[in-house]
Amino acid sequence: MSNTRVFSLLVVDDDPLIHQSLKMILPSQWKMFSAHRLEAVQYERFYHAAFVDMHLEPGTTKAAGPDVIAKLLKHNPQLDVVAMSGDLNRQLMETCLKAGAQKFLAKPLMSEEVQLILEKMEALWDLRNVDPHADRDTIRWVGSSEASQRIKKRIAELRGESNSVLIEGETGCGKEVVARLLNEQEGERPFIAVNIASIPDNLFESEMFGHVKGAFTGADQNKVGLTEAANGGDLFLDEIEALPLVQQAKLLRFLETGEVRRVGAKESTFVKTRVIVASNKPLDKMVAAGEFREDLLYRLASQRVQLPPLRERLDDIDALGKHFLEAERPRRNKSFTDDGLEALKKYNWPGNVRELKRVCEQLSLTSPLPFIREEDVTAWLKPAASATGAPSYTVIDFAKGLSTLVDEFEAHVIRTAYKQTKDVEKTAALLQVSRSNLYKKLSEYKIQEDTP
Repeated sequence: MSNTRVFSLLVVDDDPLIHQSLKMILPSQWKMFSAHRLEAVQYERFYHAAFVDMHLEPGTTKAAGPDVIAKLLKHNPQLDVVAMSGDLNRQLMETCLKAGAQKFLAKPLMSEEVQLILEKMEALWDLRNVDPHADRDTIRWVGSSEASQRIKKRIAELRGESNSVLIEGETGCGKEVVARLLNEQEGERPFIAVNIASIPDNLFESEMFGHVKGAFTGADQNKVGLTEAANGGDLFLDEIEALPLVQQAKLLRFLETGEVRRVGAKESTFVKTRVIVASNKPLDKMVAAGEFREDLLYRLASQRVQLPPLRERLDDIDALGKHFLEAERPRRNKSFTDDGLEALKKYNWPGNVRELKRVCEQLSLTSPLPFIREEDVTAWLKPAASATGAPSYTVIDFAKGLSTLVDEFEAHVIRTAYKQTKDVEKTAALLQVSRSNLYKKLSEYKIQEDTP
């Protein structure tokens, strides 16, 4: 988070003590604007946040606060509003939320709660206002659709969260981006990412918890495990659904105790590592099927982030398409025409944002003109000939269900890549996955057997 940005806070309250107490506890990056009367509220002025009391007219029981909130949001729809009152009437609180307040604070105000709210507001504004021309390595969530705004808000809400976080969503919809944003908004701290499917079962303990020299054949030196390497930061475990049941028990013990004992060691150490996990399969259904431990799911899902597929946030395609083309500069100076972007929105994107990125990269390479037209897009997304047996992704049989459709697409991608390279190592490099993970997928989909 930026320490140089100045945030503005409007406080609307007829009690001078509220203004004084808030001014005393405000962080240095916040500047406060006070309005002690309704007539003093400057609705047209820009503020990052507003704390609004509900009863602003002395001598009357009328709650004027909801009207103030509605007027403020009319001039600034992105304003973060907190309603305040000593009256904990449920109807009043619900009226505040309907007017647009994000939170209701009971008086007297608690300094720790106020400061935590302000920190989350800062995080949300930073997520909303990432410079589109910033360094291309900068992690950002691209898009401003309603779905994207909800995701950014959810990420900001998790600022300061120390318990595990479960990120759910289809393959390629941005789970690692969310994990990295969760890490970055906490400041400078370690971030270790690993794909669970790429860890062989017999090396799980060594990879996760480390080992000492001589613990087993080939252990010629001490090794720090992933949980220890991420101490003081975050450990991101992608594809957690691939973790075998026997290893799930070991991960559960670590989550419950924070204890790390390297393989072959006699003593344990304790670490403070937040575990963020991602799954592209519904873990609740896996629990019901006996494929995932229920107690582990409870631990991992202390907080949840649900990511929608790209087909449910098509309004983000303009920003995403331009973002991916920008990443290709200066090698290829291409841009989308309006009809080219519209053509992208007509596709169903079973591979989600990851598939869109690959398509944009290919279009920037193959389009004959400096701009990418509708015909360029439709030619690239045209379904393969049915004679190959490959499924069509512009006409989708929804009756198959999401899980089956995703598996079919994954198998199609791997089969196509393997047919092109005819080599496992080259296919793994092309698909940007580990060889062990690819071998598992090849076996699962029986691809080597039916690929010429």
